[in-house]
Amino acid sequence: MANAEALKKRKSNLPPPPVDEVSENIHPRQPVDSASYERADARSFRRTGRTIQFNIRVTADFDRQVREIAQRERRTLAEVLERAMALYDQNDSS
Repeated sequence: MANAEALKKRKSNLPPPPVDEVSENIHPRQPVDSASYERADARSFRRTGRTIQFNIRVTADFDRQVREIAQRERRTLAEVLERAMALYDQNDSS
């Protein structure tokens, strides 16, 4: 087991590196134009029995489109994506 006191003593009081030595690959996140659409909290719509979490990164435009469809059709995001997948499979097999 590591001795926590020994680890605390290892901290040095060195100043941070100069700005010109910091990596160039760190950029702030680009803000999404939240004024263009409002994300609804669909958790309260209904229970679905779905238990697997599915996380992907999409463009703001795709996110807006899928959420608009879900709101208009009164469906969950999962239902919209499941229906899209079923249509994709149907068209792909023909």
